[in-house]
Amino acid sequence: MGSNDAVMVDEVSFPPQISITKPLPLVAHGITDIEIHFLQIKFTAIGVYIDPQIGAHLQKWKGKSPADLAEDDDFFDALVSAPVEKLVRVVVIKEIKGSQYGVQLEGSVRDRLAEEDKYEEEEEEALEQVVHFFQSKYFNHHSVITFYFPPTAAQTVEIVFTTDGNEESKMEVKNANVAEMIQKWYLGGSRGVSPTTVTSLAAALSAELSK
Repeated sequence: MGSNDAVMVDEVSFPPQISITKPLPLVAHGITDIEIHFLQIKFTAIGVYIDPQIGAHLQKWKGKSPADLAEDDDFFDALVSAPVEKLVRVVVIKEIKGSQYGVQLEGSVRDRLAEEDKYEEEEEEALEQVVHFFQSKYFNHHSVITFYFPPTAAQTVEIVFTTDGNEESKMEVKNANVAEMIQKWYLGGSRGVSPTTVTSLAAALSAELSK
């Protein structure tokens, strides 16, 4: 497959790389879905773009199989905390209100922070801003949400929303604890929101680490 070919994830096309400060290759992909009465309902397609330098931060796991990595939450913690550029591109398959998505994200991030005793006033405020950002949006089919994590030691995240060719809206989360947990929502190992994405990450990074 040529490096310029789009990658199809469940009928959604993903660019093979995305550049913010430099080209980030598409490393892994998956979907979020649920099963209701044996019927699979797909909500979003996900593409994960990571600076290839990530390998340098994961040497401890060199030679591990994809199955081992997929079940190792320490590995995903190291992936999340590695100070390299990461971008998660989420494309809507099933239309929902932005407020529904915001509430899911808020619940997951708040629970993770509370467990680690990191849910203070600052975190609550930062999370409220994220919920507010999504509140007024409508997630049409093929709307795109991107979460861009710059390579800074103190984590931040820039969230961008685009739908139907409208102008993009964006916000930045400067609270490191909230930014970290948003990243873990998508890249967080056994508790990630998309098991298919976690499996795909494990396979790609296992291959990368055995080079």
